[in-house]
Amino acid sequence: QVQVVESGGGSVQAGGSLRLSCLVSGFTYRSYCMGWFRQAPGKEREAVAREEILGGSLYYADSVKGRFTISQDNAKGMQYLKMNSLKPEDTALYSCAASLPRYDGSCPPFADGYTSWGPGAQVTVSS
Repeated sequence: QVQVVESGGGSVQAGGSLRLSCLVSGFTYRSYCMGWFRQAPGKEREAVAREEILGGSLYYADSVKGRFTISQDNAKGMQYLKMNSLKPEDTALYSCAASLPRYDGSCPPFADGYTSWGPGAQVTVSS
């Protein structure tokens, strides 16, 4: 059974930094997709960042580009989302999700393409 667990959320003042961690276990395949999403109260879930398995391309939402960075520790099965220069509008429940890649080897760009989700980590940024 696939399990996804996030950690590292918290509260920080605007301009501060946080690092979220995501641990995925249970996949029988060596390669799987991981994506980061967030949902603020009253808003739709937003894709934040992901790394493609093929080629390692990185995707970031325009709202976080230049401030958020994905990194991985493959030996530990961990992926990290480092968030710098946080803004109050970054306040949301951040979730890590995992899935097998699509038929063409690419990772799903949207939330509905992911099959396994963590419970989420709350990030609160105060002004």
